[in-house]
Amino acid sequence: MTHTNKLIHSTSPYLLQHAHNPVNWNEWSDEIIDRAKKENKLILVSIGYAACHWCHVMEHESFEDAAVAQVMNDNYVCIKVDREERPDVDHYYMSAVQLMGQQGGWPLNVIALPDGKPIWGGTYFPKETWMKNLQTVAGVYKQNEEKTTEYGNQLHEGIEQVSLIAEAEDKLPLNAKLLERGVESWKKRWDMKEGGNNGFPKFPMPVNLEFLLYYGFIKNDNKALEFVHTTLEKMARGGIYDQVAGGFARYSVDGIWKVPHFEKMLYDNGQLLSIYSKGYQQFKNEEFKRVVYETATFLERELMDASGAFYSSLDADSEGVEGKFYVWNDYELMKLVGADYKLFADYFSVNKNALWEHGNNILLRDFSDEEFAAKNNLSLHQLQIKVSKWSFLLLQEREKRIRPGLDDKTLTSWNALTIQGLLDAYKAFKDEHFLLLAIKNATFIKENQLLENGKLFHNWKAGTRSIDGFLEDYALLIQAYISMFEITGDDAWLALASKITDYTILHFYDEVSGLFYFSEKVSQSVLSNHFQKEDNVIPAANSVMANNLFRLYLINGISDYKTMIEKMLHHITPHFSRYPMAYANWGTLMLKQTEPYFEVAVCGINSNILLNKLQLAYQPNILWAHANSESTIPLLENRFQIGDDLIYICREGVCQLPLTSPEEALLLLKKK
Repeated sequence: MTHTNKLIHSTSPYLLQHAHNPVNWNEWSDEIIDRAKKENKLILVSIGYAACHWCHVMEHESFEDAAVAQVMNDNYVCIKVDREERPDVDHYYMSAVQLMGQQGGWPLNVIALPDGKPIWGGTYFPKETWMKNLQTVAGVYKQNEEKTTEYGNQLHEGIEQVSLIAEAEDKLPLNAKLLERGVESWKKRWDMKEGGNNGFPKFPMPVNLEFLLYYGFIKNDNKALEFVHTTLEKMARGGIYDQVAGGFARYSVDGIWKVPHFEKMLYDNGQLLSIYSKGYQQFKNEEFKRVVYETATFLERELMDASGAFYSSLDADSEGVEGKFYVWNDYELMKLVGADYKLFADYFSVNKNALWEHGNNILLRDFSDEEFAAKNNLSLHQLQIKVSKWSFLLLQEREKRIRPGLDDKTLTSWNALTIQGLLDAYKAFKDEHFLLLAIKNATFIKENQLLENGKLFHNWKAGTRSIDGFLEDYALLIQAYISMFEITGDDAWLALASKITDYTILHFYDEVSGLFYFSEKVSQSVLSNHFQKEDNVIPAANSVMANNLFRLYLINGISDYKTMIEKMLHHITPHFSRYPMAYANWGTLMLKQTEPYFEVAVCGINSNILLNKLQLAYQPNILWAHANSESTIPLLENRFQIGDDLIYICREGVCQLPLTSPEEALLLLKKK
């Protein structure tokens, strides 16, 4: 290769993809900003991620082109950013582009002053448009440096204003009616036929589904439960789900979950393990169980490192073509499946609903297995044997194809979501393999990403950890480690969760607002720090932290945590009724405070056996703790009695007389 730039030293697969561009790319650093200041040279920041299709398109059209590279190198200090490694940089420049009135997306391309303050930006640009814009902005800066600098300073102030809010503007009291108003207004957006929100594109949005399942369960809201069931069912049958190998793509470009944007992200699949496991507990739908097992198998087979770490994603493209790895034409299917082809084609809707572009099919299903078996005079068992055989044949054939690119970095936050997903799968199905995978990954994070004082790193690649942890890393790992304690009864996980919480409060908490910063308070950067309050494809870091504080308050009896939660909610209650979809994980916390919520402490030599019996049903309004010996944890302290297996049902530390029968305990919980 003719060109090699400084990205060759990066650990990010996305940055390495650009290491041989003729553009003089640099990684984001304080040093590179200082260099731009000294040279009084504009900065060009280009942000994307390894699995991003349009990022690849723009690289091929523009960044690999020598003429384009010359314009970039002559006029700019060029910086490439992996948005998954640096969510702080991505947030800052995404906020800038949106304040400019542009639509956000990736690749995100921003031109900034030498000090990093943005002055112009957008997403994907065709080659000629890109070159013209680069030359125009560079020219404007040379001719009007003072005015351009003034504009950049004003825009930076605007970003700080939207990113940081010192005081809650309206302390609206929390009550059940607030939640009900929010959900009632939200219902107008639901697609009750296909699931998800009305229209397209459709994103899985597991945070929203988790809240609505809890809400439907606790409020006996059948429409909410029906919406969640329909969404889970339609996604599982659609092209967004890999019918051959398991695992979900990031979203579908249409309104029927058919045509995915083919990249597979760890954060989606980790969370979808959780919601499908809980969906199975609530609805007893065997399709949901199948999805959990297939998705977990996909994660272990294709995204798991031997160390126990999970990689980040699989690309949408292979051989430069989006989706090529995943689609099938009828000729190759006929050849593979043989005598069963007609039945196979009917099952996966080949040449009917599954037909896509250029004679290719994105396999999907239109019926449940029960309906399809009855329609074709097969027993359910006979059909399942056939489907397993077909999937095996197709998976074998697909392995011969050129695979999509793998983003093999490990992110603490996304791994924590996957630990939680595996634990929820274990809770639903009591399959030890799910628990062993969760323990292996949780142990990997503990040994590789966590320092003795509770400090975390965000990124790991090939034995090297890098980048100081962000609030999402701390919050999601605390959540996962509390759940590890709930499931295993091993108080070492709770001790780790408590230690990380102490570090987070010390280094991220803002006393004035009562919220946690996204980056550590001492972080010195041109970037504005911010309070992440709104949920998106993963829950807002502050909402996760608030839920963690609630659980730790109940387990350890730390009353200060309850005060902190109340202060955090002051920022949310004024907005929930109007925008519940942006605050769903906060809604989960509010349900815990406005509806019956219990701590169930199980103590005795057989506590684990009792716990397994208690946990089979969907019970989102219970915090679990168990011990098979004496414990100093406040929720369990002085509850163990030699020779007895006892179940304590408590509310905020006040417990009823212990029970000995799981059936009796479940009956009492249902009556509450």
